[in-house]
Amino acid sequence: MGITTETDADISAPPVDQSDAGRDALFERIATEYAAPMVRLARAHEADPSLQQDLLQEIHIELWRSLPAFGGRCSLRTWVYRVAHNVAATHVLRRRRHAAKNLVSLDDMDIASEWQAMDVAVDEARVLARVHALIQRLKPLDREVFVLYLEGLPVDEMATIAGLSPSNIHTKLHRIRTLLATQLTGDKP
Repeated sequence: MGITTETDADISAPPVDQSDAGRDALFERIATEYAAPMVRLARAHEADPSLQQDLLQEIHIELWRSLPAFGGRCSLRTWVYRVAHNVAATHVLRRRRHAAKNLVSLDDMDIASEWQAMDVAVDEARVLARVHALIQRLKPLDREVFVLYLEGLPVDEMATIAGLSPSNIHTKLHRIRTLLATQLTGDKP
């Protein structure tokens, strides 16, 4: 998984040029710089490839619609992730109404059930498929926190994006990493 880096220019974003050309240029920059992270975010929230594309399109539409509201009060990266997070959360909540029984809280997950017999030496593709499946089973906020962690965002920025405290982010990350390690090795905690 790639780690997105933030340039000094992103840290103190200049005022947004509200002209059509300025908005077009900023959107083009966003679409280019954040293409891969947005695809990964969509993949983390949707297992079905066609629904991933729908979610990705919803994210891009909302980024475009929200451009006039971006005033440079935070970094461009933080703003893009916040918009994407909100769209993904809304998307998941809509889908959740139809499939609520498939989402499991960290506390309710049966840690030892599915993966006890798994061999530690499985190939990388199978491990990644299992990690994606586990991520899909997390509640939307837990999933979002873990995706932001995989993208390499600092805890303070993750907290801003997810609307949580940094200590809550640390706690969630610890619990998710422990759960994933336990599920992948088949060991009980």
